[in-house]
Amino acid sequence: MLLEFIAKHQLNAMLVLSGICAVLAIFVLFIKTMSAHRKAILIIMDLSAGLLLVFDRYAYIFRGDVSELGFVMVRVSNFLVFFLTLLCILMFNEFLADLYSKDVKLGKAPVPLLVVKILAIIGMLLLAVSQFTGLYYTFDELNQYQRNPSTFWLCYLIPLLSLIIQFSVIIAYRKRIKRSVMLFLAIFTLVPLVASLIQFATRGISFTNIALATVVILLFLFTLIDVSNDAVKANNMEIEYLKKEQKDIQVLLEQTTEALATAIDVKDPYTHGHSTRVAEYSRKIAEQAGKSEEECDEIYLAAILHDVGKILVPTDIINKDGKLTQEEFEAIKMHPVHGNKILSRISKSPYLSIGAHYHHERYDGRGYPDGLKGEDIPEIARIIAVADAYDAMTSKRSYRDPIPQDKVREEFVKGIGTQFDPKFAKLMIHLIDLDAEYEMKEREEKTALSAKSKFECKEFGENISEGIQLTANLTKLGFRSVTDKNHLKKECIPSIIVFDALDGRVHEDEKVKEMLYFEYGKIRFDGETEVLGARKIEKKVIPHPGEKKNEKSLLDPAGIDYVLEAVKVRDHVLFRIKNKFETIEIIMALPDSVRYAYIGLTGEHCVMTNIFMEKAEEPVDDDYIPRIAEEISFIKDEPVGVVPNVQIDGWCYDASHGLSITDGMKMSFHAKSLPTARLIWHCPYIELFYADDKLVNGQNFHQFALVRLDGEAWDTHDGVESKTFINRDETFEGWDVWKENNRKGIDVTVTFKRNKNKITVITENFGISINSIVTIIDDVPDVYVALTGDQVAISNIRIVE
Repeated sequence: MLLEFIAKHQLNAMLVLSGICAVLAIFVLFIKTMSAHRKAILIIMDLSAGLLLVFDRYAYIFRGDVSELGFVMVRVSNFLVFFLTLLCILMFNEFLADLYSKDVKLGKAPVPLLVVKILAIIGMLLLAVSQFTGLYYTFDELNQYQRNPSTFWLCYLIPLLSLIIQFSVIIAYRKRIKRSVMLFLAIFTLVPLVASLIQFATRGISFTNIALATVVILLFLFTLIDVSNDAVKANNMEIEYLKKEQKDIQVLLEQTTEALATAIDVKDPYTHGHSTRVAEYSRKIAEQAGKSEEECDEIYLAAILHDVGKILVPTDIINKDGKLTQEEFEAIKMHPVHGNKILSRISKSPYLSIGAHYHHERYDGRGYPDGLKGEDIPEIARIIAVADAYDAMTSKRSYRDPIPQDKVREEFVKGIGTQFDPKFAKLMIHLIDLDAEYEMKEREEKTALSAKSKFECKEFGENISEGIQLTANLTKLGFRSVTDKNHLKKECIPSIIVFDALDGRVHEDEKVKEMLYFEYGKIRFDGETEVLGARKIEKKVIPHPGEKKNEKSLLDPAGIDYVLEAVKVRDHVLFRIKNKFETIEIIMALPDSVRYAYIGLTGEHCVMTNIFMEKAEEPVDDDYIPRIAEEISFIKDEPVGVVPNVQIDGWCYDASHGLSITDGMKMSFHAKSLPTARLIWHCPYIELFYADDKLVNGQNFHQFALVRLDGEAWDTHDGVESKTFINRDETFEGWDVWKENNRKGIDVTVTFKRNKNKITVITENFGISINSIVTIIDDVPDVYVALTGDQVAISNIRIVE
């Protein structure tokens, strides 16, 4: 049934396929990315396959036609069918030879392909001979084609043998070409091969010729796809090359600018690395502001060259230790102008000169050189101004050490809208808040301890490590200690000093007051303690089974391995000192929960090596340290309102119970900064939130807004649209007076307006008016208000009628 269908429609199929081959031959002419030789092969191949089907069709049409035309057409058509079949195989052979010699880079065609070429030529000669001898076929009196039963197989042998040899070559070199290419070439040889075997066993259907024409068409499509892929690959390579070239140019530009920045910085040993740090901080601010990567790169490069004009300022002025004269200060103030002149010649990067020219302008118009104000100052310069001021404050100078980061933060709060653009100053404050470990500063050379190398101590306290901050995440410090053989006394072992300081360092000079240095006590690694500022210390010694200790045990000349574990939970610190003889547990009660706790490693006539330090990723539980002293409370004797009083020892450490906000509701409370409070943001905060249990950080907690009484608030929050308006009137006497008033105590009233999920918070204190409008986008069951803050005691919380 199937064979009958094919036989009935094969002439139409031949016509369609021959037309496709002719069109493809024309298309080949327009492929510009293919070699002329390969083009010629494909054209001959497509034309041969098309003509093959045309003449095969004629052979069927004129079979049995005894007219003079039929006599000629039957003989010519059958001859050309056999001839063009061999020509197609020969052209495919040439295609393979070209592919292997050029694409596979063999240099010349494989020898088996030369054999195929010879076989094809022999086949053509035998075909010519058969026209006169009847070697392959003859025609009877009815002008019908008749196979020679004894020798007809010869006309199939050569094409089949050629295809088999070609297939063997494809298999032999399969690892040298792409898998997809190898599979297609194999299909080209196998399909006609199988079709020939089928046709040899049947008559009346041109399986071989139809199959051959089909694979020739597929070969064109394959070649077109391959050429297209090569073009895409070449295009991608060109794009990658251009990208690499652009990247190389960018790297060269960055290296050049960094080299130039280094040349600027070396003029003043106290500003070494300043330009690079300002560039890094500027990029961070730009990223926080949502700038694109390209914009961030431009801001980085502009920032790294912002001080290029200092090259033209006399070195003796830049390096002067004392106060500058007015004339010298005027010379310094010219460096933005000099920088603009130097960089304005780089016309393709105008942002470079802009950053250099305007980075000393102030938002209030009191800057230099042009006295620009507000958004008249180019944005890139407003960003660099913030980063420049931050690095200036956090870097060492000839006349001072780096300023502690919390004081730097306070300066930015004070400078919002005056020295700095409010938007970028707030972003800098946000970066400071994220920088819990104070990484954003001038990097000093590490001490031996932090470098985990040898740490040697002579007299006690002569060499003290940098401070290690203790938190609720357990810190582990380990090392081996060897006592000096000339000082074999019990005191000559490691010790730690437990303290607090703004810069996390032990001080014994005039900086004690400046850095708010406070010493809690000293602990020797044999368990001896000295109580200084701590309220209380308790000790417990746990001997290790099987180990006997005497007075000389810790002075072993081979050394003693120690491990110190330390953790702080609120106002208590736990130390565990472990050696091979015992574990010593020491609990220290600090004066309050507010202060930080650092340890500085020191000792007397001992050398510590193999130092390592680890910090746990998760904090310990609140009850991890047994309490040895009552918690200091500043609220227990204060009046209580509708919810319990709350003492907040650190930033949002605690909060009052939540109250549902209603339209027109007024809340009053009393607040007083703790004795340790010293910064602007050590004040009450108003927190809007939702939680199923009405508790901040409770079940299903969502924070919507945090409004501080100093006026600082963020205008964006996930799922919330908010805007805060701050006004300081003539009654505002400055931040120092404002902080002092908070230390004395303040009575506050807050008014709430509510329209569904739109909440307005209105309050005023000491000349600061706050109006914060918060719109909650998502539906929530309710909105609650709680009071929190930083280093503040809040009491007598009431709802005012």
